[in-house]
Amino acid sequence: MSRGQAPEPRPELAPVLLGGDIGVYALARAFHERYGVTSTVISGLVPGPIADSRILRSVTVEDSHDERGLVDAALTVAGETLAADPGRRLILLANSDWLVRTVVRHRDELEAAGYVVPFLDEDLLDRISDKATFAELAEKVGIAVPRTIVQDFAGADDPGWRPVPVDVGWPLIAKAASSADYQDVEFPGKRKVFEIASQAELDDLWRRLREAGFRGRFVAQELVPGDDTQMRSITAYVDARGEATLMAGAHVLLEEHTPNGLGNPAAMITGDLGAMFDQARAFLAETGYRGFANFDIKVDPRDGRFAFFEVNPRIGRNNYYVTAAGANVARFVVADHVDGVAVDPVLVTRAVLYSILPTSLLLRYVRDEELRATVRRLAPDTAHPLAYWAADGGAKRRAYVAAAKLNQVRKFRQWYPEPTGTGF
Repeated sequence: MSRGQAPEPRPELAPVLLGGDIGVYALARAFHERYGVTSTVISGLVPGPIADSRILRSVTVEDSHDERGLVDAALTVAGETLAADPGRRLILLANSDWLVRTVVRHRDELEAAGYVVPFLDEDLLDRISDKATFAELAEKVGIAVPRTIVQDFAGADDPGWRPVPVDVGWPLIAKAASSADYQDVEFPGKRKVFEIASQAELDDLWRRLREAGFRGRFVAQELVPGDDTQMRSITAYVDARGEATLMAGAHVLLEEHTPNGLGNPAAMITGDLGAMFDQARAFLAETGYRGFANFDIKVDPRDGRFAFFEVNPRIGRNNYYVTAAGANVARFVVADHVDGVAVDPVLVTRAVLYSILPTSLLLRYVRDEELRATVRRLAPDTAHPLAYWAADGGAKRRAYVAAAKLNQVRKFRQWYPEPTGTGF
């Protein structure tokens, strides 16, 4: 049972989830907590977060980066499910940018096969998934964003191509405008996000990207100072009528610092984000958004102003913080697309500690005394997305979660041994 939600058995529901990380498990958990149903998870492997689980069944594909293979697997699952019981209601969700894009591109055939596909349209997906275009859209709506310079590599095969000048100041942040364009590009030192301290470092990054064959767009952004505790997260759901029926937020305490995980929150405290919620609603309304959205925001410690970095066209890897705070995320999709019911808008304000870390590790990095006191107060009831012991507490699951926590200690020792106070 989810916190604050009464169980409501709905055996006709058939969630199908693409991916295999903790965010996908959290979605399966939400459906199980709320409706008592088992989800089908389609992935290339069966990684630890979804392995040995009693609340989902795994379907594997030969190549998890093969768009056509994933769609065919989803169509097969739909055919088998409806052949066994024509009354089942198929709900398809994905939780990475490129998987969302795969679903949206093939929406017509997936819906024809019986799926509910609760995502935005492809044109809007193209515009908001690109960090450069997002900044332009946000500014038009009046939403605060960091100063951004776009570096377009489309013409980088031309011997005469030169990068545009960047004058946002040092240090700055550089990252791919579209994660889908960046996903399959490999080069030494590849990171999700780069902190660049000088023109020489930036020139070197542009060179490596060009030589690696990257032909998308990168953004160079003003660095908003402050450590991980200056970050905020907002998760929202917009129904088919255009109403934002869910608005939940969290104060980030610590992010992951491995090269491929940089920027993923590892611990957060949920709560009311006030004016940030208002700006998120305005963006969703003005763009005609539909489905789940996840915003990354940072507060400038110098003056308290905040800036929106991006919106992810999905519920987000750490979506369980919403369910843990009392708003089971599955409810909003089911009410909207299965029951056709208008849900009264929910604003989540209950304080819950969401964390995938040992509390001792978290406290080592959180230096603010007020935040430390809040962590200690909430820690006895920490929400860990994989720790669903009431229904999924087998020995292998418990061992994996324990090992994953210990592995976080190793990763922080390697990649972020000391709090710097200048994270991004």
